[in-house]
Amino acid sequence: MFNQQIIDENNIEFPDNPTWEQVAEIARSVDTDDVAGICLRGLPGWDQLGETLTTVVNTFGGTWWEANPDGTPAEARINQRQPSSGFRAATEFYVDLVQDAGPDDSANFSFPQCLEQFQNGDVAIWYDATTAGTILEADDSPIAGNVGYALAPTNITGISGGWLQSWGLAIPAGQDVYVDEAWEFISWATSAETIRLIGENAADGWAAELPATRLSTFEIPEYIAAHEPYAEITLESISNADPNNPGTTPRPGLPGVQYVGIPEFQDIATRCTVEISAAIAGDISTDEALDRCQTIASEVSQ
Repeated sequence: MFNQQIIDENNIEFPDNPTWEQVAEIARSVDTDDVAGICLRGLPGWDQLGETLTTVVNTFGGTWWEANPDGTPAEARINQRQPSSGFRAATEFYVDLVQDAGPDDSANFSFPQCLEQFQNGDVAIWYDATTAGTILEADDSPIAGNVGYALAPTNITGISGGWLQSWGLAIPAGQDVYVDEAWEFISWATSAETIRLIGENAADGWAAELPATRLSTFEIPEYIAAHEPYAEITLESISNADPNNPGTTPRPGLPGVQYVGIPEFQDIATRCTVEISAAIAGDISTDEALDRCQTIASEVSQ
């Protein structure tokens, strides 16, 4: 997402399908003392900095671990140098870009902080979840109508470098659980009929409907009209995200784009991003952060 006014004032043509190098060049060129060039997550956490950084790692041809034939994690591939691993190159690129063109205190930034900065015109470019479109284009958003949208940046991979997130509903096992009734509710709450019911009866109409909950939603003309600035690119972004092959190398565990589908990943990535966030803050070097992260990730290598 980018501030269209800032981009136009600088006579820049923002690419529809940019590379990370193009985005970094634009961010640095529009960065000023008053307006940061780009906002990226820097807050520690597997689902904070870990999400955005992992997508950049993917596009640079990197991976957290190699995969054994049985799907277990093999050697950690974090602090190796190119061409053996893209993790280091991606992390160096990410840290340098945020330090050069990000807001002050970027090490404490995640979705809410970047959203506020971008809405207020204090940031020119923001890379994050497609769900932001609904907030940015809301009637009370100060930047509504002035946002441009592009596919997530890529590097050596041939597809857009975004992520694929999902929020699930589950029925707990145990006594006194009304399984049939719970399933009936879940089926109703997530159905195409309920989505239409919300769109036709909510106070804000179809604008109140969250994007990308069902493929069939994108076939509803009223929905497309209400979410026109970002509806098509949201669908394209989700369609491009490939959890089975998000980068250039096989991954251990279950499929995933911005995460590795093994139980240990949440803890490992959270601890690693503490180190990388410290590098963003300038407390340690990127080399130190990568070496420490390599040690942490090697705890589960087999």
